[in-house]
Amino acid sequence: MEKLESLETESSMLMAKRPYLRKEIQLLEQFAAIMSSESSSTVARVLKPTILILIAVVAISSRLFSIIRFESVIHEFDPWFNYRTTQHLVKNGFYDFWNWFDEKSWYPLGRVVGGTVYPGIMVTSALIHNVLHFFNFPVDIRNVCVFLAPMFSGLTAFSAYLLTKELKDSSAGLLAAAFLGVAPGYISRSVAGSYDNEGIAIFLLVFTFYLWIKAVKTGSAFFGLLTALFYFYMVSAWGGYVFITNLVPLHAFTLLLMGRFSNRLYVSYSTFYAVGTLLSMQIPFVGFQPTRTSEHMAALGVFGLLQLYAFAELVRGYIPPKQFKALLKGGIAAVVIIASVGLTILSFSGVIAPFTGRFYSLYDTGYAKIHIPIIASVSEHQPTAWTSFFFDLQMLIFLFPAGVYLCFKELKDEHVFIILYSVFASYFAGVMVRLMLTLTPVVCVSAAIAYSTLLDTYLETSEHVLASTKPAIAVTPATPAVIEAPTAATSETKVAGKKAAAKAAAAAAASAAAAAKSTEADAKAHAKATADGEKKRFPIFNLDSRMLVILQLTWFLFMFAWHCTYVTSGSYSSPSIVLASRQQDGSQMIIDDFREAYYWLRKNTKEDAKVMSWWDYGYQMAGMANVTTLVDNNTWNNTHIATVGKAMSTSEEVSYKVLRQHDVDYVLILFGGVIGYSGDDINKFLWMIRIAEGVYPSDVKETNFFTPRGEYKVDHDATKTMRDSLMYKMSYYRFAELYGGGNAVDHVRNARMPSEGPTLSVLEEAYTTENWLVRIYKVKDLDNLGRDLKDSTAFDKGRVRKVSSLKKK
Repeated sequence: MEKLESLETESSMLMAKRPYLRKEIQLLEQFAAIMSSESSSTVARVLKPTILILIAVVAISSRLFSIIRFESVIHEFDPWFNYRTTQHLVKNGFYDFWNWFDEKSWYPLGRVVGGTVYPGIMVTSALIHNVLHFFNFPVDIRNVCVFLAPMFSGLTAFSAYLLTKELKDSSAGLLAAAFLGVAPGYISRSVAGSYDNEGIAIFLLVFTFYLWIKAVKTGSAFFGLLTALFYFYMVSAWGGYVFITNLVPLHAFTLLLMGRFSNRLYVSYSTFYAVGTLLSMQIPFVGFQPTRTSEHMAALGVFGLLQLYAFAELVRGYIPPKQFKALLKGGIAAVVIIASVGLTILSFSGVIAPFTGRFYSLYDTGYAKIHIPIIASVSEHQPTAWTSFFFDLQMLIFLFPAGVYLCFKELKDEHVFIILYSVFASYFAGVMVRLMLTLTPVVCVSAAIAYSTLLDTYLETSEHVLASTKPAIAVTPATPAVIEAPTAATSETKVAGKKAAAKAAAAAAASAAAAAKSTEADAKAHAKATADGEKKRFPIFNLDSRMLVILQLTWFLFMFAWHCTYVTSGSYSSPSIVLASRQQDGSQMIIDDFREAYYWLRKNTKEDAKVMSWWDYGYQMAGMANVTTLVDNNTWNNTHIATVGKAMSTSEEVSYKVLRQHDVDYVLILFGGVIGYSGDDINKFLWMIRIAEGVYPSDVKETNFFTPRGEYKVDHDATKTMRDSLMYKMSYYRFAELYGGGNAVDHVRNARMPSEGPTLSVLEEAYTTENWLVRIYKVKDLDNLGRDLKDSTAFDKGRVRKVSSLKKK
């Protein structure tokens, strides 16, 4: 760079001394400019990949807190089913996995795994495992599953870079990649050990949107085909593919309404829909849903509309305008009537299925609580608190609207897509906590556009702005004539003498005056064209003003990085199966009751033992304890779950019949009253009651569990129905003994319990973990003498008392 600057200085000095060397000097300046641009582009070509690699490293590293603090273990509940099925796939092969009937879940119904699962994440992990073993890297499948989501987070950051680059430039793309790499809204479902479908689905979501934007901009069938292929991958990985299924056709329909129909749009959408729909139907769990469910009808309708619009444009060229207008009106009326009648008939006949309950719950947040309580009972299906947006997005939440505004200013085809994405993702994230995942990518992209625009404005030097706004007189075509004229006159004076020299000088002066007028006219025309054709620019000339804003923006970046690290470390890196707390002296206490209980079940029960619990723990028990469960997190059979809820919420006599009908050997519950764990089954008990009441209204009534004042009590004021329920008895059985027979205190509900706790007749305590978090009860067999178990238990207790009193004597 220093050599180039010295070259420019020398050229200006030569130009001042020897004007006749101007052409040569201009060539040297052009060469210097080319060399300068090439050197800067070389630096950019090296820096961008380096920055992207560093962003990927940071994204992966920030998701490893759980591994560093605890161990390499699968988190939460749903990931345990994915891990168990992945183990089956690696061990037995794809064909056996695809046709696997799991008899250990949903007893006695069982589950056809291949037809009820999105296999994308399992197949991805199995492929990575097999490739590593092919190259002699003996990596266990558990570690592949644990580190899969962090590895894909690096790919997600790269996808955000590509998407934002199509919307603005590579600088904004780098910011978007950095934002998405560390944003807590995405990290919450992609930390190490979170082996859930979203771990790879967010990458597929962002990359599919990038390919769609690329296809619309280029009109390439190739990019349309790539969009369809990654859409198929998304369908195989996550049920949230419906968001793509509706957002892409909405974008195409909006462009159609804006009068932006083009061959590019037609080719890209037709290729995407035709190939993508055919591929998605190859997933057994999806099947013919793209042609028979209401959630997919919008995509089909836009596809048909584009065909009709393209046909109308073709016909327009062969028919006079008046006839075409009449034909168009008739065609539109016929299409509307036929489509309306057809959809009505197909919907009422059952060919097209209505919207699902989950879909209705997105538009009416109270719908699920009334009609489908099992959906409302899931915490991640609750409406999002406004504080969660700041907690998961921090400064991005106020840059997000600014980025959308800038998209409105440009309003190209790709910006229309981002606007639609922003509006609908914001709404869905507001009605369901889980959908914060779909909002985070567009927030990062929009915030990067706004942030990059600010930096472009305040980092631009005033000298560059002045140089770009001044009219360049020295480069105008007329200037060489001004310089060449004196040169010609000088040569003529040597031949023709003083008179010729005087005439040449006069001619040169006239030519210079004409050139000056021409140059002034060109400058005015150029200035007018610039003012009319380009956007007005408001450069910041004052250095201290620019530095103040730049320092503030840099400070925001530091605060954002600190916040993301703090949230990731403290809130999203604790595995649910291993709990950590602080004792009074500040030391850490590890609560490992879950694995303790599951290990006991694995080692102390028969291989075909049936264990009943609430559905939350089904996947974990099947994965860690290897026992047969009645219900699990799939929640496909509401009646079966309601049956479990009935057994938990009714008296021992009624519950025992349900337990015997389903061959239950053990019952497992969670009780957090000792250590203050608020996620126990007593706090979930109301949902069990509501779900059971929906199927068995004559046996279970929610109002019977509330006091006359409408309070949900577990202490002395608890209702008789509450005290007689099996869940209450299992939770507080022998609880008072921890307090020496005095008044025990439930630390979750802050309630003083009666000194005499409940007794059990049909169950016997089998195992209680160290911190009383997990309690396991064994179901008693029928009495050998045919007595009622309550009478048998009372008799046995009386006999024990009598024997003990005799021993004392």
